[in-house]
Amino acid sequence: MAARDIADTVTAGGGTKQAIRDAAVQLFAAKGFEQTSLREVADVVGITKASLYYHYASKLDLLLAIIDPIIDHMRDIVEDIEAVPYNDEGIRAVLRTYLRGMIRHRDAGALCVRDTAAIVNAIADRYPDLMEPTRELRQWLAGPNATHDAQLRAAAAIEVLGVALLSSELAPGATDEMVEKTLLDAATCVLTACGTA
Repeated sequence: MAARDIADTVTAGGGTKQAIRDAAVQLFAAKGFEQTSLREVADVVGITKASLYYHYASKLDLLLAIIDPIIDHMRDIVEDIEAVPYNDEGIRAVLRTYLRGMIRHRDAGALCVRDTAAIVNAIADRYPDLMEPTRELRQWLAGPNATHDAQLRAAAAIEVLGVALLSSELAPGATDEMVEKTLLDAATCVLTACGTA
């Protein structure tokens, strides 16, 4: 994707910091995290590199500003998860909350999916911050005294919801509501063996 094409889709209406994040997400997705320079990000936003450094001290700081909302969302889900009733309604509510975060942070999440190795290498010390809440969620979804089957189904249900990150590419015309309903139904089905377990 040419820088000009990206510049046409970055809006400064949300402020310079948001415009920088938007441009970075698009450039990182198009070129890769390691291959994108901060100069290119600044050029797309229409600011100087010095102005970009005023908002973000490094490319890693910029990447963390993109990824931190995903980490925060995951932490929020598991923070009080033990207080959620482990029944059909509670499970569906937790899955819905998780899925809505995936949809809300779809662009940043898709970037992580596409450039996983570079992102993990860049945020190596923060990687446990992302993985620990996912592990806690998986354990809760598997249920108390989980069997191996239940553990595998819980992991598979989370993976199904992860399809939301690429939903714009897989089903470009699908609304967020359609993505939510379809993937929530599919994940619930996977988790419960579609009612046959």
